[in-house]
Amino acid sequence: MELTLNGLDALVALAVAEDLGPGDVTGEAIIPPGARCAAVLLAKQAGIVAGIDLVDHVYRAVDPEVEVTALVADGTSVAAPPVGLARIEGPARGVLAGERIALNLLGRLSGVATATRAYVDAVAGTGTGILDTRKTMPGLRGLDKYAVACGGGVNHRMGLYDAFLIKDNHLRVAGGVLPAIALARAAHPELPLTVEVEDLEQLRDAVAGGAERIMLDNMAPATMREAVGIVAGRAEVEASGGVTLANVREVALTGVDVISVGAITHSANWFDVSLEVT
Repeated sequence: MELTLNGLDALVALAVAEDLGPGDVTGEAIIPPGARCAAVLLAKQAGIVAGIDLVDHVYRAVDPEVEVTALVADGTSVAAPPVGLARIEGPARGVLAGERIALNLLGRLSGVATATRAYVDAVAGTGTGILDTRKTMPGLRGLDKYAVACGGGVNHRMGLYDAFLIKDNHLRVAGGVLPAIALARAAHPELPLTVEVEDLEQLRDAVAGGAERIMLDNMAPATMREAVGIVAGRAEVEASGGVTLANVREVALTGVDVISVGAITHSANWFDVSLEVT
């Protein structure tokens, strides 16, 4: 997934208005108008970097005279911190006024990328992919999903509009797996279709109905393995629910194609990054 900066103007404007309001009273009181400085963004922990290009976008909104030079690319693995991520030079008031906004975005995205890479590494060699979900920070979904991709994960649907995900409540209203699939296909035959199943009977119906992906909801590994055998390659098989770093490899070894993990976005730890004037 690519980071499309053109669509971030509104988000950055909101962040600037939230943090700066009518002005940075500390910077304006203490820093002379003509003062200039140089600073470096430092990664202070090991992990995966995501959001470097956003830093320049933030500073162009805060003070266009501030110059940002990236020292690493998104997706870079930091193994031995501290590591310089970007150099920032220009009017001192502008450099410091944009500091927290840049750090917040970089810390959030790098945290998501780092969490994702931990899961990707845990299933290495199994052939199973790690999927993101819609459990993202409201307003930041595109950025969260970009960070997942930086960490080696696979982006799932963006929202309710670009793919079918027929879940348990849909099935109750529609009257079962086969009627739900038929209604979905009739409405939008061009869209990819996933059905969430809770048992092997629903699984067989999903296969019979031609679902392209079948999501196994909170199944035990032994049942997942049996489900993969029943599907026999006729659909992609996704595992979901109750997946942690401690058990994700066991889940992958059942033969599922992908595993969706909400924790990589909703529970990612903040990545430790700071700005230091040099």
